[in-house]
Amino acid sequence: MKTAKGAIVMSFQQINTSCFYYQSSVNIGYVKQGDTGLLIDAGIDRSSVKKVLKELRKRELPLTHLFITHAHADHYGGGAYVQDQYNVHTSAPVFEEAVLRNPALEPLYLFGGNDPLPELKNKFLQGPPLKIDSVVEEGPVSFGEISADVFCLPGHSYQQMAIKINDTLYAADSYFSEETLFKHRIPYITDISKTIESLKRLRTLPFNGSVPGHGVFEKDPSATIQSNLNYHQGLLNWLLEYIKEEGEVSQETIVSSMCKHFDVHAPGLSQWLLYKTAVTAYLLGLMDKGLIEDRFVDYTWVFYVKCQ
Repeated sequence: MKTAKGAIVMSFQQINTSCFYYQSSVNIGYVKQGDTGLLIDAGIDRSSVKKVLKELRKRELPLTHLFITHAHADHYGGGAYVQDQYNVHTSAPVFEEAVLRNPALEPLYLFGGNDPLPELKNKFLQGPPLKIDSVVEEGPVSFGEISADVFCLPGHSYQQMAIKINDTLYAADSYFSEETLFKHRIPYITDISKTIESLKRLRTLPFNGSVPGHGVFEKDPSATIQSNLNYHQGLLNWLLEYIKEEGEVSQETIVSSMCKHFDVHAPGLSQWLLYKTAVTAYLLGLMDKGLIEDRFVDYTWVFYVKCQ
């Protein structure tokens, strides 16, 4: 649901007899089976998840389990508040759980391993730490009375997982709504090859409706998934042509030029580091395809089109 000005308002949406989601700028899933209630992700902070908990109490719905799809602060930032309010069994994907227990790792890796500047220790990059009770790997998994299938769909995050329950897929950030793609211009990814592999795999998974991390529930998201594939390919095409025209160009110049061309919103260091990671992921994707090569010249990492 949107206001007249276009802002997304959180609303409780029922998908089927057991599956729900809270539609907001970052979606939060909820599933009920018997006395088991499972929350899927927890929003960016306590204020966002408090609205969810208020809705559950109003409807007298249980909350016994919490599953975090990946360790980005906009998906887990409210988790510590949930743990304070409820005795929830918390699960997360392997590898991602290390960041959830040690949230300082995200600004640390984005900042290249140096101790992060104070401005990087914000709620968009570092949420409160979570207690993780169990680590989940791909395959069947149970949350109390709830049976689910978990799928590893990396690319946006290292071991991001989508979860299917009662034929509904909570897809996390394995794909984005078209609105989200065009809002961010250069979507955050860590690995374009894995991103594309995950998108292609999504098209083969059996489910009857999907909830993305950002966007609305769709019974058939195949067109949106294809739009994601097309969008990523468009960015790769632009980058390859840019490097061809420049001849040889440094990583730093490429990041700056791509951000300027796509007119991204990066007013501070936090946003720039996210775009730097994404642009570098596209660069490495072109290298992986053998379309460009790299070398070090005068202490500078440069890229050029591979000679045919």
